[in-house]
Amino acid sequence: MPQPGFVHLRLHSEYSIADGAVRLKDAAAAAARDGMPALALTDLGNLFGSVKFYEAARKKGVKPIIGCDVWVTNDAGRDKPHRLLLLCQSQSGYLRLCRLLSDAYRGNQHRGRAEMRLDWFGDAGTEGLIALSGAHGGSVGSALLQGNAAQARVNARVLADYFTDRFYLEVQRAGAPHCETHLQQALDLASDMNLPVVATHPVQFLAAEDYLAHEARTCISEGYALSDRRRPRRFTERQYFMTQAEMGELFADLPEALTNSVEIAKRCNFGFELGKPRLPLFPVPAGKSLDEYLLEEAQRGLERRLEVLFPDPAEREAARPRYEERLEFEVNTIVQMGFPGYFL
Repeated sequence: MPQPGFVHLRLHSEYSIADGAVRLKDAAAAAARDGMPALALTDLGNLFGSVKFYEAARKKGVKPIIGCDVWVTNDAGRDKPHRLLLLCQSQSGYLRLCRLLSDAYRGNQHRGRAEMRLDWFGDAGTEGLIALSGAHGGSVGSALLQGNAAQARVNARVLADYFTDRFYLEVQRAGAPHCETHLQQALDLASDMNLPVVATHPVQFLAAEDYLAHEARTCISEGYALSDRRRPRRFTERQYFMTQAEMGELFADLPEALTNSVEIAKRCNFGFELGKPRLPLFPVPAGKSLDEYLLEEAQRGLERRLEVLFPDPAEREAARPRYEERLEFEVNTIVQMGFPGYFL
């Protein structure tokens, strides 16, 4: 069999909500038809489709890669966050990505975007994660396009230090404005700093003819009319699922950038263990079992509830036996099922 020439590492599915229209089973089937050995799902700011994608890809004989296209806070312009692509190499990387996304949603949202902060990568570590620079939307690419090569170098060095031997400068030719300008500047920076370069293609829809439907979906999400000439146009007709041959032609002058997409796919080996319950280990006070603690907490909760339902003490005592009987039945059922920690 011929050696694979390219692997898609940047794909937004229908789970990206606002800017993706690719169904997971269709993406896996497209990769299989093209003989692509692996495929990454990197929805915008979430991992919602990961399990379904993992199952769909495995059924088609395609290696699934789990990742996420994330926002990173830009303190110099809060309304212009940077982008970074994170890919899971291992179980530890997946868990770390989950924690980072949870922290972003819980403590660092801005205008509905859940953003990570750059220093989190130093605090939480980055083991098990590969980072791609975000092309022209990342901190490095943005600085390059602003003509600030010194700042681009600083930004690249910070990311390369956080993601030791796991940081790649990302280049694209998807028809975006200044795409080629960014590519040439990124190549110069990569040569100067001895950083690897990888070619990616931002897949937003499956086939070229799906472009108009994707634009309509985006307009609905953003509140624009499709016919509005003033509406922002963030996507191009070229952002469909290109084959290896098409990508090979597009980057014929940069074969090593294509090869690096395959090498990155080889480095990513995270897999879900499906069909087995994964419940949290709930901490309980010393000297008590999980079952005993569940019963105590249920009884305390029942007491609070009875005070609300029956403010009169006499009515409360009259009603108590039937509620306690129901509580005992429910707790015993949970214990028999083996799920006390889940309900705590």
